[in-house]
Amino acid sequence: MTSVRTAAEGATQPPALTIDALGKKCPIPIIMLAEQINHVPLNAIVSVLADDPAAFTDVPAWCRLKSHHHVGSYELPEGGWAIHVRRNY
Repeated sequence: MTSVRTAAEGATQPPALTIDALGKKCPIPIIMLAEQINHVPLNAIVSVLADDPAAFTDVPAWCRLKSHHHVGSYELPEGGWAIHVRRNY
């Protein structure tokens, strides 16, 4: 089960990159993440902003499939989530 916290309760490490996928339907948020995750240093956080309910479950599943770490999903005040992913390789 994916836990949801507010953005104010978010991760201690700020994102090195924010991907704005608000308004885009899956699989676009995952495609954007896959294209850009290698542009941040190892162990850096990428924040995917998404409001498609599929992204809420699909991004963590992609992390498990690709061996990256799903740090957490944080509710955005305007709706949607900031889904934080730590680059593992």
